[in-house]
Amino acid sequence: MDPDVAVVTDSTASLPDDVARAYGITVVPLHVVVDGVQRGDDAAGSAALAERMAAGAEVSTSQPSAAELADAMRAAARGRREVVSIHLSGDLSGTVSGARQAAARLATEGVRVHVIDSRTVAGGTGLAAVAAAEAAAAGRRAEQVVAVARETAAKTTVLFVVPDLTFLQRGGRVGAGTAKIGTALGIRPVLGMADGRIVVVETVRGLARARRRVVARAAQAAGGPGARVPHPPAVRVRLAVHHFGAAEAAVELQEQLAAELAGTGAIVAETLRSELTAVVGAHVGPGVLGVVVAPAEGPQRSG
Repeated sequence: MDPDVAVVTDSTASLPDDVARAYGITVVPLHVVVDGVQRGDDAAGSAALAERMAAGAEVSTSQPSAAELADAMRAAARGRREVVSIHLSGDLSGTVSGARQAAARLATEGVRVHVIDSRTVAGGTGLAAVAAAEAAAAGRRAEQVVAVARETAAKTTVLFVVPDLTFLQRGGRVGAGTAKIGTALGIRPVLGMADGRIVVVETVRGLARARRRVVARAAQAAGGPGARVPHPPAVRVRLAVHHFGAAEAAVELQEQLAAELAGTGAIVAETLRSELTAVVGAHVGPGVLGVVVAPAEGPQRSG
């Protein structure tokens, strides 16, 4: 029996295509413009975009229109009673505002859409969508699916490190003061999300050490009796490892994280590894690595 609630998110969630299909999540693409040519946002062209950005290509991004969002919601709603639409932080993009406009349009057609500002980005949004899809598949009402999505997003830890803060500064995602930290004496900030915005979690010297701190902090967030900062009682977590134009480094980071978690007794339901889609990559720049830790209520996905 199909669930009564459909789940929609946007491409910045950076969910692998097979994962989105497996959970029945509809993904609405944002737009990226590279040297004047517009294309839909997906991970397929991210590696090539990272190379072009490193070579100085001009890149800009834009959110989907309310009409595009409405079309996706309408298609997802076929055969369903309601839609839960989960999007990246409204402080980083106007996508959630467009989703609210789309929801208002569909309300006139008798389709009820619940729009959620996840207050986070990338896997923070994506894993909230996965949790919502699990709740919907379990037959929960729309209000319960909304609650699961909100709680998952609120309890999610997003950590990332970039080789160069220039791209985040250009897009206004970090201030000039934060950007200067990254060039002073080799100091590198570990970045995260708080109150819907990108923040500096801590600063260390050297990129390698910053990556190690991402792993250590992710392990702390995952909990487990052996974690330095345990979260009793231990809860199941789902992980996402992200990169942009740094596939080999992402594999290494995932291996380091798995080794760290093995010593803590953390209960890991699933680990997803994906390249950030082009729109997110355009703002963080080539070489970014990140880890997302989210609570996982439902059963582990098979396969």
